[in-house]
Amino acid sequence: MPQLIWRANQMARYRSATLSSGFRSLDDELPEHGWPRSALIELLLQQPGIGEIQLLKPALVSLSRTRRIALVQPPHLPDVAACRKWGIATGNLLWLPTTGTADALWATEQILRNGSCGAVLLWLSHVRTDALRRLHLAAQSSDTMFWLLRPAANSQDPSPSPLRLVLQPAVAGIQIDILKRRGPQADHSIYFRLSDMPVGPHQDNVKHHARLDRRLPATYSAGSSAAVVV
Repeated sequence: MPQLIWRANQMARYRSATLSSGFRSLDDELPEHGWPRSALIELLLQQPGIGEIQLLKPALVSLSRTRRIALVQPPHLPDVAACRKWGIATGNLLWLPTTGTADALWATEQILRNGSCGAVLLWLSHVRTDALRRLHLAAQSSDTMFWLLRPAANSQDPSPSPLRLVLQPAVAGIQIDILKRRGPQADHSIYFRLSDMPVGPHQDNVKHHARLDRRLPATYSAGSSAAVVV
């Protein structure tokens, strides 16, 4: 049937549901107008802490109301006060420090396969393509939102991810370039002023991005496999 034929100049459809990013200008550039569930989503960062968590804030606020959100191997200690101010249910945040890449990959795959969380954020610097395929397959087996955050230098590496975004700092905000999506190639960048990003219900406007800039306490064991509620 004609409606089942996908054309290169049209947005494709995901097999699973999507979750609105909370920003119309971004949703308009995404297939099905939102973040895809059951898929590997890559956020390629020029550097951590440029506003990537604030970009995910609307989704995290929504998901944290009923389900847990796992933060696997973040580069810095999450700012719990900022999360609370935004309306994120911090009682449903799990911080998982790991001993290295293999440990982080294993923990993330288990979370995706058992469906214990509504979302998982994984920070990695280097990862093999076959490991990415395993993660994408694990994500497809559940309805968990899955964001992989890694350096923008990896943008030239092959990836099974159906959605790859490059984030870099801009004046008073961030610039987003859609590197890969199921649809026509994006021909322009998306710009956000950090101060204009929405917050959770009944919250005052927050004019700084979510900080992941506090170093892990020296007394914490990096090899601990237990999840820490933050």
